Amino acid sequence: MQAWKVGQMFAVIRTGGKQYRVTPNAILKIEKLEAEPGSTVTFNDVLAVGGEGGLTLGGPTVPGASVTATVIAQDRLDKIIIFKKRRRQNSRRRNGHRQHVTVLRVADIVAA
Repeated sequence: MQAWKVGQMFAVIRTGGKQYRVTPNAILKIEKLEAEPGSTVTFNDVLAVGGEGGLTLGGPTVPGASVTATVIAQDRLDKIIIFKKRRRQNSRRRNGHRQHVTVLRVADIVAA
């Protein structure tokens, strides 16, 4: 996580059911998007924009604001193990999966 600097522009976007605080040139891993590496993705679901001029909160989104990012890669996270055990019943179940993610580099933040 990057430290917030005074005067540095940032935005809060919503994608994949989660919210992310992004700054220009930040690298971000989000839920998988159908996009080829090298392509550009635009997020119009901007919840807040902040910077030198102060903070602008949306209700629920900031009108006219957008965040543009470049897709670096389609990747998978580390394996997550799900282990369920019922004590004294000799009942155990082990399961696991690797989550698919899209790796992005934030190009620019456009405020209204």
